Amino acid sequence: MLNDLNLKRVDEIIKRYPEPRAALLPALWIAQEQEGYISLKMMKFLGNLLSLSYSHILGVVSFYTMFHEKPLGRFHIEVCTNISCMLKGSDKILSTVEKHCGIKCGETSEDGKFTITEVECMGACSGAPMIAVGEDYFENLNEDKTLKLLNNFSNVTKLNGNDDVDDETEFGGGD
Repeated sequence: MLNDLNLKRVDEIIKRYPEPRAALLPALWIAQEQEGYISLKMMKFLGNLLSLSYSHILGVVSFYTMFHEKPLGRFHIEVCTNISCMLKGSDKILSTVEKHCGIKCGETSEDGKFTITEVECMGACSGAPMIAVGEDYFENLNEDKTLKLLNNFSNVTKLNGNDDVDDETEFGGGD
């Protein structure tokens, strides 16, 4: 189920721990990195590899928001709605994202381009309100900045690549 390179990576991680089960979180991360999400088959495969029950692995996967049980859109938009962001208008940011993408929170667009997720604190309270798209944080947002950002993603071919997405400084701290 894991490709040869990733199986070797997991085997190396297992060696670091007295019990193979302790390698579950990094093994899940590697599996998701390979597949884009963690399927039922992958959970069972890792269960056999780490001597853990499927229900234990499912419990871990469903508990942590960093793991996904189904494929995500190309741009995974995580909107923080915790207290700092909420007080600074995250409800308007979430509404703007939903309208732009044509889907509700928890859904993936039919074209597979966007997935919207509401998340708790992402540790960027000083830049509230904020969203994360993939591994990139965008802070100090308002509705106009959010629309501009989303329009840029609509025209991008790669995230974290060389294509033009507005520089984080426009959206990051210092506004």
